[in-house]
Amino acid sequence: MSKIITILGIESSCDDTSAAIIQDGKMLANVIANQKVHELYGGVVPELASRAHQLNIIPVIDQALKRANISKKQIDAVAFTRGPGLLGSLLVGTSFAKSFSLALNIPLIEVNHMQGHILAHFIDDPENMGKPNFPFLCLTVSGGHTQIVRVNDFFDMEILGETIDDAAGEAFDKVAKVLGLPYPGGPLVDKYAKEGNAKAFKFSRPQVADFDFSFSGLKTNVMNFINQETQKNEHFITENLKNICASIQYTIIDILISKLLKASDETGITEIAIAGGVSANSELRKRLLEFKEQKNWNVYIPKFEYCTDNAAMIAITGYYKYLKNDFTNQSIAPKARYSI
Repeated sequence: MSKIITILGIESSCDDTSAAIIQDGKMLANVIANQKVHELYGGVVPELASRAHQLNIIPVIDQALKRANISKKQIDAVAFTRGPGLLGSLLVGTSFAKSFSLALNIPLIEVNHMQGHILAHFIDDPENMGKPNFPFLCLTVSGGHTQIVRVNDFFDMEILGETIDDAAGEAFDKVAKVLGLPYPGGPLVDKYAKEGNAKAFKFSRPQVADFDFSFSGLKTNVMNFINQETQKNEHFITENLKNICASIQYTIIDILISKLLKASDETGITEIAIAGGVSANSELRKRLLEFKEQKNWNVYIPKFEYCTDNAAMIAITGYYKYLKNDFTNQSIAPKARYSI
């Protein structure tokens, strides 16, 4: 009988402290502690984030072990997010993982955060839309990243295109701030957009070569538009909030989908996945499912729980690295910038 492999995953790249237990690819527990303090500032404050991670990490890991109904002595390896992310936040997770590994004399596995988002599709969970076949294209979209990745194997990934300035998730949040919506604003834009007219207002679309993205021009265009309209009518935002949100969201998602279409056409790959925080966006999911029918794509959309930053995606990546004996050592250090 083959040995059961149990991995503890730790994620601390930004403002969510998370711990998860994966056993032979199946999630037993995935605990996430959010940090409400950043709402006061309209964005993540790095120093406050790292302090909150220090407070949260032990209770979160303790809760994950209890939910999984296992003891720490049953853990075969600890996987942690090495980067990319906020250095202070990454240091907390890295330091704890190294200590945990040393104390129990178990292997230590470093994980690239963006690889984790992509490999979340391989968690054994019926609420995931199946596991993609290699090779597949993954549109990875979050507050810090926007990429189209060709995934040839678990650890053979090639970035075909990425943002040359702002990420799509950042554009959502910055636009939401201009509209007076609290942080994080992306989910609220999605909420109001559902009741608005996506064709009410037209915004600029960047002309960027190949599979790369740009959202800074769109962000500036929206800000100028809002300033001009509120000078004419101080109640413009409140009177048109749903239509503004719907129009902005439609534009951002259309930019993402058009590049994904181009990548699929040029590579001939019809296995299409999405990952990252913005993959929870309802318009992106809807448009992707429409092209599933139109283009005969096999589409893979992660469970909502695996879209935002979470440790289950770190643990599943750690599981596949464990199978390859791909371990690191105590000299490992976090990296704020860390390409796949």
